Amino acid sequence: MRLSVYYSVRKFKGVVGMPNQVEQKLIKPLYDELQKERFVTLATVDHETGGPNVSAISWVLARDENTIYFSVDNRSRILENINKNNMVVINLIANESTYSIQGEAQIKVERLEEVPLKLALVEVAIKEVRDVMFYGSKIVTEVQYDKTYDKNAAQKLDNQVMDAMKKA
Repeated sequence: MRLSVYYSVRKFKGVVGMPNQVEQKLIKPLYDELQKERFVTLATVDHETGGPNVSAISWVLARDENTIYFSVDNRSRILENINKNNMVVINLIANESTYSIQGEAQIKVERLEEVPLKLALVEVAIKEVRDVMFYGSKIVTEVQYDKTYDKNAAQKLDNQVMDAMKKA
């Protein structure tokens, strides 16, 4: 198993001087954070321009320490991008830092059952998890968002999508 090390130093759990590490799987705090709906950004390669494409998504779930699922509308540009180039990066703010989770994506299910919307399920095989927080800093407030439509309907849909991903 390959393990690379950054040559920068951060404060880590009260210990100054520990270098940032690059892992090949999710560490426990990240796995735990990805057990519920949360804000992340997803970078793909645009299928038309070949340039970067970044999207905000929230239906994301760590299936295990090596696999992340996410769900998006099955008409999403994200799916077209993955079909052309399956390399993706998920950016996660958690554990007082920000992480770049690189992997290879594939469409696992074209349409999730038990969900009223036409959503696809994407599976990401994790290749690298990198702490990308800049030197000498930490995140003190994580991203929060609010659904701007019917709160009850939003909660019901979120539960349906997360449950369907867990069953997949």
